[in-house]
Parts: sequence; structure tokens; C-alpha cells
Amino acid sequence: MEIQLAQRVKALTPSATLAITAKAKQLKAEGHDIIGLGAGEPDFNTPRNIIEAASVSMNEGHTKYTPSAGLAKLIEEIVKKFKADQGIEYKPNEIIVTSGAKHGLYTLFQVLLNKGDEVIIPVPYWVSYPEQVKLADGIPVFVEGLEANDFKITPEQLTAAITEKTRAVIINSPSNPTGMVYTRDELLALGEICLQKNVLIISDEIYEKLVYGENQHVSIAQLSPQLKEQTIIINGVSKSHSMTGWRIGYAAGNSTIINAMTNLASHSTSNPTTTAQYGAIEAYAGPQAPVAEMKEAFEHRLNVIYDQLVAIPGISCIKPQGAFYLYPNVKEAAKLTGYESVDDFVEGLLEEAKVAVVPGSGFGTPDNIRLSYATSLELLEEAVARIHQFVKSKI
Repeated sequence: MEIQLAQRVKALTPSATLAITAKAKQLKAEGHDIIGLGAGEPDFNTPRNIIEAASVSMNEGHTKYTPSAGLAKLIEEIVKKFKADQGIEYKPNEIIVTSGAKHGLYTLFQVLLNKGDEVIIPVPYWVSYPEQVKLADGIPVFVEGLEANDFKITPEQLTAAITEKTRAVIINSPSNPTGMVYTRDELLALGEICLQKNVLIISDEIYEKLVYGENQHVSIAQLSPQLKEQTIIINGVSKSHSMTGWRIGYAAGNSTIINAMTNLASHSTSNPTTTAQYGAIEAYAGPQAPVAEMKEAFEHRLNVIYDQLVAIPGISCIKPQGAFYLYPNVKEAAKLTGYESVDDFVEGLLEEAKVAVVPGSGFGTPDNIRLSYATSLELLEEAVARIHQFVKSKI
């Protein structure tokens, strides 16, 4: 029989990382010594106290359905977390627990967008933002965050991008893939425009606990009661507590939107995984020392590896302020080594240097690559040394 797929699925852009990832796996299976720097997750295991809390919950019989919006106890801990970390007060009906932050974003776009509605997405962007907007029949509107401005968009750029069809703008701080962090003043300026134009702010704060040096994470929702009302925060325990596979995220904001998301979730996932929710309760209610230790390790790796990376001919890189990615511009390095594009340069790195990185074309900036430092310092230094040797050998 002839298979007919939905147009919304046909419109999806295949992941730019898929081919390079598949090739890396193939080479590794063939016995090649591949160093992968594509990981979007911490290399630390979930803290022991969280694992034990989840195990206890199962042994106590907590293996059944929960409310679609999540366990009341977990929502209570999320309320406490917002109050302690950002000074924001939310009511339980203003929070929904989702099957990961990605599912929170997906559900939000589904309840928010009608056909033709526009969502402003700063470039570089996390790969799933535009695809999720398209799946909700929305239109992604891209605004380039210039490298000269630390990849951040300006109030003037935001104003110019807003039309009568604009429903929302996404702010991801700290950013995947750049690691850049918006300051309080920058957020205030963007927020003022959103208030004037009645544009919803979607604040993706999944990397909030991973901010380095003198930089600080600021949630745009904490800056004023008006901005809190205008903002939906997306967050979760995946990056902060090394719980990527547990799939627990959440959204916080306007109760009408949260209620609509809950209704949709009741017909899609029923509820987030019960055991994982009990683990997330312990993640927030238990000791936070593992979070601080992981952050310290990431910051140390960054400080060691950054100088080694920018010493490579043709590579420039703004030092990240958060998350666990380096996002260097390698256009000149690609040219020096005889490649027509950065994508070709990335393929050459894999085939010859045996280092797998993610091409920036997948994030909207084809001159860059993304390197994750969520791996051991030993492997990071070896990977950067291989890249250095690869470039030098071809000049």
C-alpha cells in the first residue's frame, strides 16, 4: 500500500547532526578511536540520593498514574525553588510538570499557536525550536544574534521582527549552543518591548544552574510583576541534576495557558513518569552539593580547554558564560585547510582526526561548530590537540 504521511511531518527539517552522528557511530563500531564532543548532557551520573529516592518510591508502591500536571509534592518543591532562587511566587495551578523540558515546549506551542502565528527565534538557536513551532502550524521568524554582540539580539532587532502575527519570542539564557547569558539590563530592554507589543516571552532556563565566573543567571520573569505575567518559564532537572534520561521538565506561568497545557497532556502522556517525579522531588528537596560540584567541574574544564582551542590557527571563540558548550567560529580554519564549507571541515575532522563535533548549520550559523565539554578533561585535551594537529597539517 502507498503510505501517506502528514504534511506537518514532511515539513520537518532533518537534524543536521544526524549524518555526522551516524558516521561517528559507524567508525567507532569499526574500531576507530573516536572522541565525541556532541553530547548535550552532563557526563556525571544522577546523584545517588536521587536514585535511592526513586527506588524507595517504587518499593513503596508509587507506580501508578499521577495527576496530569504532576505530583502535588513535586509542584510544591518547584514553587519553593522559584521562591528561593529567583524570588518569584507561583501558585500550584501556574505550574505543569512535563515529560522533559522539550515536551513542555512542544505542549506550549500546541496550545498557543494557530496556523500562521509567528514565533521569534534568536539565532543561533536550539535545533528543536523551529521544528516545534512548525509542528504547531506556526512560522519561525529568525533574528540573528551577531557574534559581535555575543550572539544576543538587540531591542532594535526584536522591534523590527514583530508583526501583527507575532505571538511569542524565545529567550534561551544561558544559551544552547553559545553559552551566552543575557544580563538584567538586556532582559529589561527586551521585556519592555514585549510588554508594549503584547508578545509572550518563552524563557528557556534549562541551563540556569550552570553559569560561570562573575556572570549571573537572571530570569526575565523576576524583573517585574508585569513581566512575570507575560512570561512562561521552561525548566527542568535534566541539566542541573544530570537527569536527562529521567525526562522531567516543567512550565510555569499564566494559569490559563498552564491549564490548557494540562488538558492537552491528559490526552497525550497522561502524566510524566511517576518514578521520575519522585526522583525530581528529591533533586529539589535534597542536598544541592552535587549540583555545585558538577558546575565547578564544568567551569574548570572550560578554563583549561578554552585557551588551547583559541590557539588553533583560524579558530576564534567567545568564551562561554554558562551551559557546557564552546561555539567557535571556524570559517577561517576551514578555508586554511582547503574545505569549501564548515560542514565539510567537520566531516574531515571526523574522518581524519577522529573527533566528532556538531556543525553550526544545525543551529542557524554555518560558520561555527559546537563542542560539548561534558566529557573528561583528558579526552577534551586530546580532542583539541587532534583538531590543532589536523589544522596545522593542512596549512
